[in-house]
Amino acid sequence: MLGDPDQERDFQRFLCRVEEICKAAAGPRHSGGRLGPGVGRCCPRGGDTNLVQGLSSADPAVKEKAIAETEKKLHDQETTKEEDSITTVDRTVINTRPSVAVNAEAFLAALEKDAKERAQCRKRNELLANALKEKGNEAFRKGDYATAIQRYTEGLEKLKDKQELYTNRAQAYLKMHEYEKAIGDCEWALKCNEKCIKAFFLMGKAHLALQHYSESRQCYEKLLQTAPHKQSLFEDCMNEVNLEEKRRRAEERAMEEAESGKLAAVSIKELLQKLGRPDQSILYYAGGIRLLAGAVTGCTEQTLFRTNNGFSLLRDNEAVRRGFCAERSSSAGVELSVSLLLLWQAVCSGNEANQHLLLADPDVNAQLPELLSSGEAEIQKETLALISLYSENENGRRLLGKHQDLTSWLQILMRFVHYSDARAGSAMDILADLTAEARFNSQSGGLLPPGVLPLFTQLLASAKQVNQAALARCVGIMGKLCAAVGTRVQLAECRQCWQACLQLLDQYLSNPPQCQECVFAVLGLMMNLLLESNVVIQCLAVEISGRCMSLLGDKHGGIVTRATGVLSCILPAASSALQAAVQGGVVKKMIKFLRVGGELTSSYALKTLCICTRSSRQAQEDLVKADPRFRVLLKLLDSENERLVGNAALCLGQCLAVPGAAASLLGSKVVMTLLKHAGGDAARTSVQENSAIALGKLCVAEPRHIFQLRKLNGLAILSSSMKYVHST
Repeated sequence: MLGDPDQERDFQRFLCRVEEICKAAAGPRHSGGRLGPGVGRCCPRGGDTNLVQGLSSADPAVKEKAIAETEKKLHDQETTKEEDSITTVDRTVINTRPSVAVNAEAFLAALEKDAKERAQCRKRNELLANALKEKGNEAFRKGDYATAIQRYTEGLEKLKDKQELYTNRAQAYLKMHEYEKAIGDCEWALKCNEKCIKAFFLMGKAHLALQHYSESRQCYEKLLQTAPHKQSLFEDCMNEVNLEEKRRRAEERAMEEAESGKLAAVSIKELLQKLGRPDQSILYYAGGIRLLAGAVTGCTEQTLFRTNNGFSLLRDNEAVRRGFCAERSSSAGVELSVSLLLLWQAVCSGNEANQHLLLADPDVNAQLPELLSSGEAEIQKETLALISLYSENENGRRLLGKHQDLTSWLQILMRFVHYSDARAGSAMDILADLTAEARFNSQSGGLLPPGVLPLFTQLLASAKQVNQAALARCVGIMGKLCAAVGTRVQLAECRQCWQACLQLLDQYLSNPPQCQECVFAVLGLMMNLLLESNVVIQCLAVEISGRCMSLLGDKHGGIVTRATGVLSCILPAASSALQAAVQGGVVKKMIKFLRVGGELTSSYALKTLCICTRSSRQAQEDLVKADPRFRVLLKLLDSENERLVGNAALCLGQCLAVPGAAASLLGSKVVMTLLKHAGGDAARTSVQENSAIALGKLCVAEPRHIFQLRKLNGLAILSSSMKYVHST
């Protein structure tokens, strides 16, 4: 029995020895079949092998003999070990050999040597892997994807954990339509780097190609989680998935209808077959295309057009392609172009898949700007109608931005202002949509393309001869483009542009009903340009302010408001302009606007008063004369608009230098109001500062206000305000 602890330990030791003998008999195993240097070079003795075979024998006699021999062998080994060591009473073995301590340094040195060798080996392998990656990249660029895959694979044999090799090979697999392999490589890349956004992107592409829409979306969502700054890429990818899923479902429905023998499905296919006949006249193709356009009445017909290779019409039929691209000078060529444009409108209306395929056609993509610049009104009209299908929705605008240079379209579309018909309005609609796209700004780099500024100046100068409504919209679009500093600087430094604006204002002043929309838009543009300061603006400041002063009496409220806004921007640019405006009675007019104007007009008017009273004693006196008890400014101090409050306090403080001005405020609530704002918690610090300054100036100019200040326990605030007074 094995109840005794010593017996139990002996039995366990016996089992361990048996296991050692079995391992020795099996011999060292290596994956490559070769032994490393100095490792496992001794093969097991033949006797050990026989013992193992005997222990596992089915013959009882052989097995018993093997057990006896094993026990003898184990006893001999134990005896040998006891001779080499001293064993204490509790059987703990104490090694008497000093080699362990002596060999510790050698062991560490061996480890260090091994680490260096491994590092050098990895460095060599990395160089080889990088060289193979570059060879693979070169093959990929040449379109030799099979060779690229081979080079990437060879690189991975040198370095198994190189993420770029997996993603590059996945990209090549995508080109070879081996989508499962691409997914596998992306998974390995993510094991190397769990934040590899390229792996998520390519995996999403592969799943999409396999019509695994849910998995594809998950990949793109992980891409966005890993790289939140890739929002635009994420949206493009998700749109692609949605479009592809929608396209597949539409094709399934269309296939069902085609198989059911519906007339519409049959007619689409027959018409395309007839149009595929070679060497027919241009008018034959134009007529057939018109019939085809009329047959496309819904999504099913649009899908059948696509699935029956309708978009290959230009590519496969040389006569149609030649007539569309080169023969628009003839009436037949014009008819063919118009027919094709009508057909594309029919097949692309509301169908994103078809819109994508149409722009992907190199002939169509190259010809769109030419069609817009065509001298044929009908071609221009239908081209604008086609482009409108894209510009009206976000995905369409994204497609246009991807396939077209939108900055070149700016000049093309601006020319439509010359037309008096619907083409001008359609062009401005498209231009407004496209210039609002982020891709337009990225393509332009925040600068106007060459030729745009001279054209725009010419349009302003010839305002009477162009479409007034379209020109007004064009000016508004240019004003929005001025949000980009580069564009704003270009326009603000152009003297011809400013002179054209002034010329337009002169035309309106001589005949007010004419150019009203354009004048309103131009004043808005001028306000944007006056955010800049340059020599041209300083030289023209008197002329600009003079035109705006003349517009202050206009019957159009919007023009009056914007003219006031321009004044508030131009007067600081030149003291001569400010002095001329003051002498022209600007203060009295601004007080009038403050009494009856809306909030925006009041804001511009008050800003103008602040500018004038800051540097002109005449302006201060004019304000006191126009509003002796400061009723207008006191009313503004009670406004909810903090900008108005701050500017009202500033203007009041500047006018208190006029003799008798401070005394006229005795008995009013001015001290209480200013004290409230000076000690308040307004978001704008200018409210507190300007109120404190005005309060200090009020008490200096008229000491009797201090009595009311004492009653309100406001001397501490006054003391603080005196610091502002001395610093101003």
